Amino acid sequence: MNQLEQIYNNAEEHTKIKILEDADRYLGGQESMPSYKEYLSERFHYIDQIWVNVWLNKITAKISKQEKKKYLCEKGYDTENVDRKIINHLFRTEMRDYQPFNSLDWLNDLFESNNEAWAERFEKARAYYLQKAEEEQLQRKKYTIRDDIEKKMDEIIERDYSLLYLHVRHMASKQLVSDLKNKTRYQKVDTFALEERLEEIGEFHAGDYAVMGDFFEELTGNIHKAIYLGKGYFEYETYYYVYKNHISGFLSDTLQTLILQSLPQHLFEEYEDAYDKPLTGKSVKKLIAHTLQNLNDSFFETIQEEFVEDLVKLADIPFDPEAHQEQLEKDIEDRERKIAEELAEQQRKKEEEERMLENIFGQEYSPSVERAKKYVLHIGETNTGKTHHALEVMKSANSGLYLAPLRLLALEVYDKLNRDGVPCSLKTGEEEKTVSGSEHLSSTVEMFYEKDFYDVIVIDESQMITDKDRGFSWYKAITKANANEVHIIGSRSAKSMMLQLLGDADIELYEYSRDIPLEVEAKEFKFTHVRKGDALICFSRKRVLETASRLQQEGHSVSMIYGAMPPETRKKQVQRFINGETSVIVSTDAIGMGLNLPIRRIVFLENDKFDGTKRRTLTSQEVKQIAGRAGRKGLYNIGKVAFTKDIKRMKALLEMEDAPVHSFAIAPTNTVFERFQRYYRDLGSFFELWDKFESPRGTKKAALTEERDLYERIRGTEIEAKLGLMDLYGFLHLPFSKKESDLVRQWEETMYAIIYGEELPEPRIKNRNLEELELTYKAIGLHLLFLYRLEQRTEALYWERLREEISDHVHERLKTDIKELSRKCRKCGKKLPWEHEYQICDECHSSRSRRRYHYYRR
Repeated sequence: MNQLEQIYNNAEEHTKIKILEDADRYLGGQESMPSYKEYLSERFHYIDQIWVNVWLNKITAKISKQEKKKYLCEKGYDTENVDRKIINHLFRTEMRDYQPFNSLDWLNDLFESNNEAWAERFEKARAYYLQKAEEEQLQRKKYTIRDDIEKKMDEIIERDYSLLYLHVRHMASKQLVSDLKNKTRYQKVDTFALEERLEEIGEFHAGDYAVMGDFFEELTGNIHKAIYLGKGYFEYETYYYVYKNHISGFLSDTLQTLILQSLPQHLFEEYEDAYDKPLTGKSVKKLIAHTLQNLNDSFFETIQEEFVEDLVKLADIPFDPEAHQEQLEKDIEDRERKIAEELAEQQRKKEEEERMLENIFGQEYSPSVERAKKYVLHIGETNTGKTHHALEVMKSANSGLYLAPLRLLALEVYDKLNRDGVPCSLKTGEEEKTVSGSEHLSSTVEMFYEKDFYDVIVIDESQMITDKDRGFSWYKAITKANANEVHIIGSRSAKSMMLQLLGDADIELYEYSRDIPLEVEAKEFKFTHVRKGDALICFSRKRVLETASRLQQEGHSVSMIYGAMPPETRKKQVQRFINGETSVIVSTDAIGMGLNLPIRRIVFLENDKFDGTKRRTLTSQEVKQIAGRAGRKGLYNIGKVAFTKDIKRMKALLEMEDAPVHSFAIAPTNTVFERFQRYYRDLGSFFELWDKFESPRGTKKAALTEERDLYERIRGTEIEAKLGLMDLYGFLHLPFSKKESDLVRQWEETMYAIIYGEELPEPRIKNRNLEELELTYKAIGLHLLFLYRLEQRTEALYWERLREEISDHVHERLKTDIKELSRKCRKCGKKLPWEHEYQICDECHSSRSRRRYHYYRR
């Protein structure tokens, strides 16, 4: 601690200065000189404390945290992972008695035996004290006279307030008429966009503006300097600044003259006595600065609300206070009447709009259960046999419908029923497979048609009724199901919502619990711990592929699942795992929905995910949905769950009681669109009304974000002009990945082909790599959506076969491409270790940091 001596010396000098300052304050306040001993008797304790305060403050502030820790370690303290405040407290305690400066000895050396020095100190301190007292008295006198003048000025301004405004109003009217007649009007631009050249668009017309505030937004054609947040910026000038400056200048000159003429004579004399100079216009200007600012703001705000037509008429009336006051009162009366009429009209339109919203949306979203004779609820955790029991009932029924949350699950149930000897057809937005003689159908929930009757309907994953984009499909299926029995499968969180929604219907409730317990491993998972039957979970396609590649390179056989994977490919990947061809499966949260797999252990490689807006920690329900896949009766009688970090927190999420869902999602229906078309014919108006419509209690509106984005691409085009509103919305609502620019382009090209009566453009087939194959699969899927919607089923069969071939290619590509995959720095391409935490290498990170450092140093 080589700084210690320097800090000590500095503290000693500072202490001496503060002690002498204290002595001067004490002596200055005494009319006769007290003895040195009298001073000590009164100030001893304070003098003694000065050194401690000065020393501790300086030593704490000047010494770094590392030096403090080093010093404390030498004294025997353990400072590892100790809070900064505690470090400072310990350090101050240790330094309190470090070589204390004896301030009393130093002071005694100066004055105890030196009465002459003490007397001299008293004389100087007393003289300084009396001088300051005299100055303070003069300042009080100045403050008093200034306060008296300001009060009088306020009285004068209040007295002549109305007259001043009449002058300002008349001045503004003259200026307005001149500007309308002589100035050029420019096309409006962002005032800060100085790179844009202003375009003249003709003359001003008073009728274009309701109030002066509207006119003030116009550009003058000049550039001026404006102040924002204390900084100056150049921008195009508007009339707002021109008129505000005119009014400010006028008021400044007028008030200055008015006050000098109106102030009583005694205030002039008192001011000159206090300030030793006469009260002039310049002095008045300083005194009224704050008042002037307030008055200017008040008048300018009122001017902005003036009707332009009123000021244009006023300019022709010669100024006479009485005549102008009469005119102002008449204009205010007319203005208030017009404003009242406008408000009444706005209220009428609001009430009319509310009636229209009620008529369009009305009772459409009020829960009402129809048709079904009996409801059976299957409520429980993941992997408890809920779906199995419901499907067994459906299989034994004369006819049945299974509604799945995913095309993949619809496909799995379709395969299972046909495999079990129950003929079953398949219907999703992208494909239809009709099995001869089948009375059963496996479908995605969006394909539900309420007029079709079935003996048994099974609705899976009913907790998704809360999903803001898709939830209404579950609501519609549950409340409109046309069957003898409706079996609803859901998590515990959905139980209260389902019971509330079904009301007085005939309900049977079955609650399921896991036969196989879940056990969270106490140790953090490492890749060296991978074992047969593990499912490793991460939350992006890229991470799945990288993890699978790493495992394969380390000698493991791996299956993969991720959202963009074709369902047929996923089916093959899963089957390889079930058959034991692969020992480990790497998946996104797509594994959370589907048939049970022989998983020994679920391993969360990540505890958070990107939800389309931001990265966030997994919810309790998400952790349970995924972790619940662990365990298989007779094979793995305990389901293991492992985490790479934050085990305690993640375990708490897994064990947390399910919070019940309280609201379900609603979306536009055909009935809503039919009612809407009584008022409007364009979707732009529909989206505006949908925003204004207040979602009924217990519901939340679908955002319709993707539909809006697509609509904006074709708004005002021939597509909108030639298609009926409901047909157009149906095309906007097609379920495809709208974040893929290639697919959006394909959608738009297909829409034009439809309205021109041309053949639909064929999807582009790309197969150079895995990503292109997956995009091709999606492109064919979109093409099939159009074909089925247009009833072109024969052509759809060809594209279905081609899509199956593409999925086969994806499956084979996964086997080969993954082996060669490696992690690379996205900046320089250098190969990164698998466990490297970031997407760029250390060298690129250091280089970027150096560039930032030099940038900020400039």
